[in-house]
Amino acid sequence: MKAVKDNKVYTINETSKKAYLAQGYDIEDEKGNIIATASTKTVPYVDYEKVLAENKKLKAEIAKLKKGNSE
Repeated sequence: MKAVKDNKVYTINETSKKAYLAQGYDIEDEKGNIIATASTKTVPYVDYEKVLAENKKLKAEIAKLKKGNSE
């Protein structure tokens, strides 16, 4: 597993996971999926993901509407 923060990436084990989370690192599995987020972040990652999904949906809708207007 890896601890990731800004441009720093460390390979860690389960015993050091809690310490890295306390220092503001996100924890990723070997495939790059986030399995734990730092508690020191100002916006919870779950909320951030929701905003990203909504943003992507709205951009697709805008592109569809622009395509419809140009025809």
